[in-house]
Amino acid sequence: MATEIILPKLGFSMNEGLLSEWLVADGGAVTAGEPLFALESDKSTQEVEAPVSGTLKILKPVGETYEVGTVLGEIV
Repeated sequence: MATEIILPKLGFSMNEGLLSEWLVADGGAVTAGEPLFALESDKSTQEVEAPVSGTLKILKPVGETYEVGTVLGEIV
């Protein structure tokens, strides 16, 4: 069963964020707690960790701004 990777709300007023970098390649193995992608908001850049272990399937490219809750990828 796949686990969706969503763009999280990192601050009270955050509505969207820039996906600036995937830290794991598409098809790469990830471990729960490992940094998965970098997200830029108005105030900061943060690395977001993988919620589960498995294989990453990237659905959204870097360099784009997405709304909070957008599915960026899956871990299967």
